[in-house]
Amino acid sequence: MKIHVTSEIGPLQRVLLHRPGQELEHLVPDSLERLLFDDIPYLKAAQREHDVFADTLRGQGVEVVYLEDLAAQTIAQSDTLREQFVDDFIREAGEVACQYKTPLKQLLLGIEDPKELVLKTIAGVQGRELAGVSRGPLARLMKRGPQFILDPIPNLYFTRDPFACIGEGVSLNRMYSVTRNRETIYGRYILRHHPEYQNTPLYYRPSLPFSVEGGDILNLSPSLLAVGISQRTSPEGIELLAGQIFQDEASPIQTILALDIPAMRAFMHLDTVFTQVDVDKFTVHPGILQTLRVYRLRRQGCSGQFQVEELEASLEDILKEHLGLDRAQLIRCGGGDYIAAQREQWNDGSNTLCVAPGVVVVYDRNNVTNQILRESGITVLELPSSELSRGRGGPRCMSMPLCREDL
Repeated sequence: MKIHVTSEIGPLQRVLLHRPGQELEHLVPDSLERLLFDDIPYLKAAQREHDVFADTLRGQGVEVVYLEDLAAQTIAQSDTLREQFVDDFIREAGEVACQYKTPLKQLLLGIEDPKELVLKTIAGVQGRELAGVSRGPLARLMKRGPQFILDPIPNLYFTRDPFACIGEGVSLNRMYSVTRNRETIYGRYILRHHPEYQNTPLYYRPSLPFSVEGGDILNLSPSLLAVGISQRTSPEGIELLAGQIFQDEASPIQTILALDIPAMRAFMHLDTVFTQVDVDKFTVHPGILQTLRVYRLRRQGCSGQFQVEELEASLEDILKEHLGLDRAQLIRCGGGDYIAAQREQWNDGSNTLCVAPGVVVVYDRNNVTNQILRESGITVLELPSSELSRGRGGPRCMSMPLCREDL
């Protein structure tokens, strides 16, 4: 089953997840800001919640595959590929890791099981785990606690961001924060070397100079893409992405809508304030509607050129026009209550994962928004969310659809 995603709502066939692991246990208060967390999730409860998520998807007929399994299958194909993966991982982990390359490589290549190797790169490596490594006398006095030679990668359970499926291709992204740069390595190896995915067209690469993240990319129809201009995705990145898509003669995408949302942590990606839940229904955080600006990038032939213009119409009218709808219903997160809207948006009330038209997976904690969705004719599948939500991402953030049926 190749990558094929031409909408946000077509029946979901295969989805990529990452089950949270030891990396969450390696979060400490002093590292939270640097690793982009506001709190420390309780791992066992987070895993239970994530297992409910996976089982909920399976209950809807979705095939669930795990990032760690695909990465392990990829590097297990040869010793050369396995060693190359370790070398690349150490090189991209930064100066400290490169300084300890020899013992790090010895440790990682000493892990025989390929999945355990992948999980270890996600969990992180402390200096005390490396053979023959000791600190100098000043470092021993100044740094009394454990020191990570390889930082953990706690954001990886948000599989939406490192790469994004667009039609039958992929945007392999450059992450906004250095902390998340290594997340793209797993996707890069899968998309280059996994037998099932190695010929996938790439519309973006981490080597490009501007940030793009998958939470900002929405497939609204085979010919229409929406991309958020956000804290994590730059307008320059969108231009480069558009040029690559429009240069691909096989891509049916003719138009990209760039939605400019406030560049702040609460609204870090477009899908934290706007998602599609049915053919003509969308969740939206009402706090963006007064300031939202929408730009249209229109394909000009197959040379990668495009025309850009700002659209003056309301979001409803823009969606109606570009999707050929009689109406576009915006379901406001938290309803008309200002406090509920802010609280439930912070807890990802707008971050729905659509598994079929009118059927969505949501966090149970957003009771106001969930009830409004039901009243709007949407089937709501609720997940427990006390721990997963601490990472500031909802069901859409935690999933990367690899294949959807066409509408």
